Amino acid sequence: MSIIPVMILVSMLVVLGAGIAFFWAVEHDQFEDLQSPAFLPLLDESGAPARADSPAAGESGTGQEAP
Repeated sequence: MSIIPVMILVSMLVVLGAGIAFFWAVEHDQFEDLQSPAFLPLLDESGAPARADSPAAGESGTGQEAP
């Protein structure tokens, strides 16, 4: 039964650490803009090279030659 006080102390330290991390994040404006990071993967990169397996502009992309 001597493990219970140790586990209580450890859990209190974890809660204290989580509280400190939360208040640090709030103080350093980590929750100011929650919308922009969600759109970053959707933005096109202007300098990105074209993929080799994508069809070029004007081609049908079906793999068949035009008559």
